Amino acid sequence: MTGFARVRKSVPGGEILVSIKSVNHRGLDMHFHMAAELDAFEAAIRSAVKTKVARGHLQIHVQLNRTAAADSSSLNRPLLAAYLQAFREAASQFGGDSQPDLNAALRVPGMLQVAESEDLDSSLEQPLVEATGEALDLLNSFREREGAAMSAEMGERCASLCELASRMEKIRSRATPAFQKRLNERLRELLRGAGLEPQRLAQEAALLAERSDVSEELMRLKTHAAQLEKLLASGGEIGKRLDFLLQEMNREANTILSKTGGLGDLGLTITDLALAAKAEIDKMREQSLNLE
Repeated sequence: MTGFARVRKSVPGGEILVSIKSVNHRGLDMHFHMAAELDAFEAAIRSAVKTKVARGHLQIHVQLNRTAAADSSSLNRPLLAAYLQAFREAASQFGGDSQPDLNAALRVPGMLQVAESEDLDSSLEQPLVEATGEALDLLNSFREREGAAMSAEMGERCASLCELASRMEKIRSRATPAFQKRLNERLRELLRGAGLEPQRLAQEAALLAERSDVSEELMRLKTHAAQLEKLLASGGEIGKRLDFLLQEMNREANTILSKTGGLGDLGLTITDLALAAKAEIDKMREQSLNLE
């Protein structure tokens, strides 16, 4: 699920800025963007993320803004003296009457010497983890709202799928006698008056009817749909379980489609309904990839 959060936290000597952006992903994929001086804290931040996020592609930006001390820089006096001396010599040699510009002199590289930053100690780890946790809480609040909307839509599609399965069951109950009648007519046309034992004809008709029966597939499809509704209602980390369940439902829909080719008009009706059911399953599978 998508989302964005940013948190600022004051620490001695500066400020921590943590921003996290998430987009859809099948697993948990973390990418860190921070200064090299913060590398020692990556493991702690990574552990904090894992406690609150299980799925998504996360861009994690961590920044430490130091507060500059009053004596953090000093004037490079030897360099300034050499600069002024060179300026006067050039003015004397070439006849210039201008005066040296102090602002220009201070912009010379190395004129102001910045004191080296102190190494970060382990005391910074706790506020970094706390700031990360606060950012994750904000991020999850966005993700939960998006997840609730997706879950509601998937519930509607699941209800539509159950309705399609019920309609297929009603048609299936009329399909077997129709299939036996159609098979009998086709066999008589092929035999053109040749005799065929009634018992053998009944056996062949029953065998083909059994191969075209989709009652078990419809029962499993409705059972899976009921499990899906329970998962959506249970909340928590359900994305991967939903994905597996929807794969099973898609397999049942494909089997139904493969069995309804020889049932005439009734078979065509079941095929249309199975295609509609498969479309609903495919849409739910796309949405399940976004749910954690």
